[in-house]
Amino acid sequence: MKRNILIHPDPRLKKVCAPVDDLSDELRALADDMLETMYDAPGIGLAAPQIGVLERLIVLDCVKEEGATPRPLVMFNPEIISASDETSVYEEGCLSIPDQFAEVTRPAEVEVAWMDQNGKAQRETFDGLWATCVQHEIDHLNGKLFIDYLKPLKRQMITRKMVKLKRELARA
Repeated sequence: MKRNILIHPDPRLKKVCAPVDDLSDELRALADDMLETMYDAPGIGLAAPQIGVLERLIVLDCVKEEGATPRPLVMFNPEIISASDETSVYEEGCLSIPDQFAEVTRPAEVEVAWMDQNGKAQRETFDGLWATCVQHEIDHLNGKLFIDYLKPLKRQMITRKMVKLKRELARA
């Protein structure tokens, strides 16, 4: 089931999310809903707080090549174990901040540990777009948005655009 994506500014997007203690069927279904919502948007990542659920759950799939096999990942309680000193810059966007993009510098490579949908511990090293995306989504779980990396003036400008967009959507 597709879910509604919250638009910034929304206080839920600035909250630190609670760890998932027990994998329930409801949480597995939520992960499936999040993947459907992400693919429909279309996006490459989605965090639970973006749909108003304040739990440590993210989904991502950075396979973008036409005809390539999708690689949906569901991560409960994802945690960055280590990050490279080397950085990379990507122009990031966010489904909660539609049509706004800015360059963000992050570690080029990260090792992430998480629990999968079957409750099994997973660990993997990501680089390139995958590294950027997983860091962006984990930031959401900590109440941080990509615009928080920007200079105050640019951040305020984007926030004002989102306030205006929300007003327009409320009238529609």
